[in-house]
Amino acid sequence: MSRKGKRYDTEPKLNYKKVFAVIIAIVVLVMFIFIIKNILSNNTDKARITSDSYFAVYADNKWGVINSLGNEVISPSYEEMIIVPNSKKDVFLCTYDIDETTGEYKSKALNSKNEEIFTNYSKVEALENFDKNNVVWYEDNVLRVESNQKYGLIDLSGKELLPCEYDYISVIPNVKNSILVQKDGKYGLVNTEGVKVLDTIYSSISNLGEDYKNGYITSNEEGKFGVVDYTGKQLLENKYDKVEQIYSTEMFAVTEAGTQKLVNTAGETLLETGFESIAQILQYSTKGIVFVTGNKYGVMNTAGETLIPNTYDDLKEVKDNVFIAKQNDKYGIIDGTNAVKVDFTYNSINYNKQADIFMAEDASYNTSVLDSDFQVKLTGILSETNEEKGYMKLRIDDEYKYYNFRFEEKSAKDIYPTNTLYLSKKDGKYGFVNTDGEVVVDYIYDDATEQNQCGYAGIKKDGAWGCIDQEGKVVIEPTYNLDNNYVIDFVGKWHLGQDVNMNYYCEK
Repeated sequence: MSRKGKRYDTEPKLNYKKVFAVIIAIVVLVMFIFIIKNILSNNTDKARITSDSYFAVYADNKWGVINSLGNEVISPSYEEMIIVPNSKKDVFLCTYDIDETTGEYKSKALNSKNEEIFTNYSKVEALENFDKNNVVWYEDNVLRVESNQKYGLIDLSGKELLPCEYDYISVIPNVKNSILVQKDGKYGLVNTEGVKVLDTIYSSISNLGEDYKNGYITSNEEGKFGVVDYTGKQLLENKYDKVEQIYSTEMFAVTEAGTQKLVNTAGETLLETGFESIAQILQYSTKGIVFVTGNKYGVMNTAGETLIPNTYDDLKEVKDNVFIAKQNDKYGIIDGTNAVKVDFTYNSINYNKQADIFMAEDASYNTSVLDSDFQVKLTGILSETNEEKGYMKLRIDDEYKYYNFRFEEKSAKDIYPTNTLYLSKKDGKYGFVNTDGEVVVDYIYDDATEQNQCGYAGIKKDGAWGCIDQEGKVVIEPTYNLDNNYVIDFVGKWHLGQDVNMNYYCEK
């Protein structure tokens, strides 16, 4: 019996259908990978520039909340402004049913689903504060709550930080991380984590300096004042008629028996004659005070020797041996020997300690930026100083320019590396280019802003402002008159309100 089998003695034939199918499969796979990569890339880009943030909005005389896409989260329906204590958290605080006669009101917290949260409390409120320029801010991870007419603290997740056992809870103005608690007519102090700093035994507690780490001035039931540091340690016992808000950990300006004097932590008098009042305690190498006599300022040491004569209308030590001074309504800079380092020609001078630079503004609102050697390095209209990212933004020759604190010019890409579009100017008009420098938005606008963290940029034409998105598409044509707005900023169709202190957005 013979068997027939496969023959291998001839050239094998190519199966073209299978080969073609394999090629198609590979092409499809490559295209699929490419598409997925683009999708992921686009999603990453969008995630980089459209953070999950929330903002209060005002429309038709009502208040609501939008997200960073400009979409309504809480429809404008509340009579009172909705507070967003932390833009990254979906916790929104609403006040309603206000009785103007009695001052009574209700408050509640909502999340981004418009659901009421923290419902076991009768009131949920933000801890509102103000800085020295009266700009409103909130402690961003702590809320005051009320239950059974007693107050406590929770964080933004609802975790209890302090039980509701206090008669009231408030803040020390201008100072972060300093929360006053009141019980039985006495005050104590806790930090924003609810940790006790001072027992509720004081008649008053106030800040000593500009930061909670500077310590606190306390008074007892006899009306006598003393000083504690931010850990609660007693620095100066409560025996004085007054303690000035002039910070020092070694010396204090106090009033005793009607006389102001300089004392140390042991209560020993260092200086009490030669001045009418103490304006500043020197913190650097020269130990002494800025004193005032006849409304004129000077400097003396603790031995009572005058180092700088009192010939100035204002005087403030800002760094070692350097003073910003005012004379004849103009500001300049002097050193500890009274030598003029910067002429008295400016309307104001401020010192940035972190950058070690001076900002001197003239009568035309131009700012000269001086280095530590008092040399003018830049001049323009100062638009922004960002200490966190370490840059300055100035308008120079009708263009915005960026510089780091070493006065090196930086591009917008250096400052905003995650942006998809960058402001560009050509022939006196503004447009936008992408990261490769390709024109995405033509040069047709009279003014414009850089893309913000939500991906939007303002555009101005014929005196009106509008907005584009991260792809350069017009969200709203230039229709808003924002001549009275100090800052131009958009989130979708919404623009930042005139009162930047309130940080809200509106349509009109």
